[in-house]
Amino acid sequence: MAIKQECERILAQLKKYKEETACLGVVLGISGGKDSTTVAMLAKAVWGDKVLGVLMPNGEQKDLDDSLEICRQLALSYYVVNIRDAFDGLLGAIPAEISDKSKTNIPPRLRMTTLYAIGQTMGYRVIGTGNASEGYIGWTTKWGDSAYDLNPIGSLTCSEVVELGVYLAEQMGLDPAFVVKPPSDGLTGKTDEDNFGFTYAELDAYIKTGKGNPETIEKIEKMHRASAHKRAMPLKF
Repeated sequence: MAIKQECERILAQLKKYKEETACLGVVLGISGGKDSTTVAMLAKAVWGDKVLGVLMPNGEQKDLDDSLEICRQLALSYYVVNIRDAFDGLLGAIPAEISDKSKTNIPPRLRMTTLYAIGQTMGYRVIGTGNASEGYIGWTTKWGDSAYDLNPIGSLTCSEVVELGVYLAEQMGLDPAFVVKPPSDGLTGKTDEDNFGFTYAELDAYIKTGKGNPETIEKIEKMHRASAHKRAMPLKF
């Protein structure tokens, strides 16, 4: 991927979207990871001071300082909205025992609700921060982080997002360390790759070439098949 040309293509599409849809500004969740950091830089380049970052810890968040520093270095306006009370309140209000897996998906859905509440109030759109690698294996929460109005990195693999993020960081004076740190889910305390059982490099290579270790390919395709419903529009009868 010729990174400069790809960056120019994405920025041109964002500017076109801004003009054609009269998009006044955008709001996004800032997690401190590569995806939201890269999207924040793209948004900043197009919307300037009409970008609002929202930091949404669920109680304590170990990388909250990273999120704050990213906002500072990019001169990004931001809110901090702690969703712990909402999370606890919802669990307490549901008259049934909720599975651990379901519990991990509640925070992303609360964050989606938060972003849309703020965005609608300000007349801003919600800009997404998920990449193609996560999308391929369903490493997203349905109606959570997969809900947005536009997503400038949705067609890029994890490796390509890192490449784009480093390029943008150099252009915008951001410490590239925020872009290259190992991705984590922010839910289980593990890195993404620990959860997968394979690396992003292996996943990205398979997405691009269809080649790889047979055992790894089977793991990838098993996740892809199981998450097909996340990539499909809801059925209408």
